[in-house]
Amino acid sequence: MQSTDNSGNLIAILTNDADDIYCFRKELIESLLKKGYKILVSCPMGDKMELMKDIEFIYDDVFIDRRGTSVKKDFALYVHYKNLFKKYRPSVVLTYTVKPNIYASIAANKYKIPVINNVTGLGSILKKKGFIKNLVMCLFRIAFKKSACVMFQNEENFCLAKQKKLLKGKGRLIPGSGVNCDRYPLLPYPDGADGKNGQDVVFNYIGRILKDKNVDDYIAAAKIIKKDHPCVQFNMMGFIEPGELHYEKELSDLQQADIVNYLGNKRDIKPYVETSHATIHPSTYGEGMSNALLESAAMGRVLITTDNAGCKEAVDDGATGFIYKGGDVGELVKTIKKFLELDNDTRRKMGEAGREFVKKHFSREMVIDAYEEEICRIL
Repeated sequence: MQSTDNSGNLIAILTNDADDIYCFRKELIESLLKKGYKILVSCPMGDKMELMKDIEFIYDDVFIDRRGTSVKKDFALYVHYKNLFKKYRPSVVLTYTVKPNIYASIAANKYKIPVINNVTGLGSILKKKGFIKNLVMCLFRIAFKKSACVMFQNEENFCLAKQKKLLKGKGRLIPGSGVNCDRYPLLPYPDGADGKNGQDVVFNYIGRILKDKNVDDYIAAAKIIKKDHPCVQFNMMGFIEPGELHYEKELSDLQQADIVNYLGNKRDIKPYVETSHATIHPSTYGEGMSNALLESAAMGRVLITTDNAGCKEAVDDGATGFIYKGGDVGELVKTIKKFLELDNDTRRKMGEAGREFVKKHFSREMVIDAYEEEICRIL
């Protein structure tokens, strides 16, 4: 049941996807409610909102063209946020992802409402050139100019923001969205062979099917490895971005050829992680902090990922997984072969060490504490 009472201190939480609320902000919402705050959640409706139905909050269903560049649609989003803040007058606004960070901040500034931004990764903006990149950076400067605090999920994004003069006020480094190790428990490690015979060795890619995430490298590596290790299984799970629909046919063809097994978008990844030996995250995208890596490590799986910011931080290289040079398929293949040469008990121990690593450095409680500290400071 959702509350319609907007009395007392109201905290508004704005993001571009319902999955973001359930998967990464649920514990923060519950903690703030326990402390007596009212909560307003604004995000597009999605399946995961059904999983939030027993938590009491005000819900605002908003349309966000996440990857679009329509001035008309973006202005409509700004107007929507302005009207929302006028109606509810939240005490503090928490924003996540690019468009809420920009347009909600500008709207909140109009009503002198304090804002805490979270830079969940500068994403494909870093790869753009010319006018679009300069425009977005300019909008960030305007949006963050009066922010009470801007939180960053990795050191490189934090340093870049300082270099580009995106910050006027306080900035703070946090460990991504953190991981709830109770929600993602240590799972029994499956048996494994050398990939040539016996039980399959299983790798997972977990994330959006997106060129910027370097899924092409994962596919290319799978084609090479399968030639010498036919029993190795390469899974992919996640939704295909609307602008990347060519992957539908490619993944279908790869599945028929027994190279990659595309599992679609999964509400619960735990059953698929449980049968896997490692998670491969080949991203050179502008990550904040990869949640797929944190969750996989929490469940005791070895990580293979790039030296990209937002990926490498999740791994103690050689102890809990392996880091390779992002964008180099040859290096990825070498790293996979290195993993296949390990005995299964070594893999299991690396996975267990990975869980302890993320519990120590990336617990969700650390993120919640940071938010509550900033909210208390503001109010």
